[in-house]
Amino acid sequence: MYLYHFGMRELPFTLTPNTDFFLNLKPHIEAMQVLLNALKQGEGFIKVTGEVGTGKTLICRKLLNEIPKGFAIAYIPNPYLTPSELRWAVATELGLNLDSNIDQQTLTQRLQQHLLDLSKQGKGVVVILDEAQALPDESLEALRLFTNLETERRKLLQVILFAQPELDERLATKQFRQLRQRISFSYQLRSMTVAEVAHYITHRTQVAGYQGDDLFSFNCAKKIAKASRGIPRLVNILCHKSLLLCFGNKEKAVTRQHVNLAIKDTVDASTSFNPLVIGSVAAVLGALVTSAVFFAMGGR
Repeated sequence: MYLYHFGMRELPFTLTPNTDFFLNLKPHIEAMQVLLNALKQGEGFIKVTGEVGTGKTLICRKLLNEIPKGFAIAYIPNPYLTPSELRWAVATELGLNLDSNIDQQTLTQRLQQHLLDLSKQGKGVVVILDEAQALPDESLEALRLFTNLETERRKLLQVILFAQPELDERLATKQFRQLRQRISFSYQLRSMTVAEVAHYITHRTQVAGYQGDDLFSFNCAKKIAKASRGIPRLVNILCHKSLLLCFGNKEKAVTRQHVNLAIKDTVDASTSFNPLVIGSVAAVLGALVTSAVFFAMGGR
């Protein structure tokens, strides 16, 4: 909608994780270093946790792109699976051709033999689960049993969990003490600082193709950082709405007024929820954009 107005090739603040927009922020680089070092050392369980919107899925996809050669990967984006469904998903991700009528005992045996064959070929195997807090209790236990598979020298399987903090709460219970003790490396993602938010905003607009003076002043970025609590997903939402308002007003740079309206239109970024205010701001935003499109089309 506003790409031509700002001279961009693509939308800079979409909610879809896109590794082209990956920025070397300290927490994300540290998380990647932890993951890659743990994989090289052959540790069984590795865990990355963070609040909603802090960039776990983006890091997960970045890791998938950068895992060293010599690893077979089973990526499970939706782990809300029973133990049998989880075994099946891992087996198929690793390339096993299975009969749909296979029983669980045979499935486990074939999976174990496949892991041994991959190990003999010098390949490590890593299972990556995004949104791991959704794993049922029985499936968490099945994962632990997976990591029992080993030779005299190395584990046959490594597991990386990307999860919200709710997983840590579950692992802290007595029920999961065995699994908790097997987590060799763990990293907790933090929110961005004000300076990081400002850098993040500039970086994404430039990657999207924008050239020129900063679209967002430091004061606007600071306001966005405070309202979003430094959470990348909320930063994206606020920036996108601010650009829409800026485009609707036919201006070339985002102002504090645009940011204020974007904040009021975003429930999770507002300190006080007032549905009447949210509705009125949404109406203003819609009217401005509709008007801009109308005039851009020559009033037809």
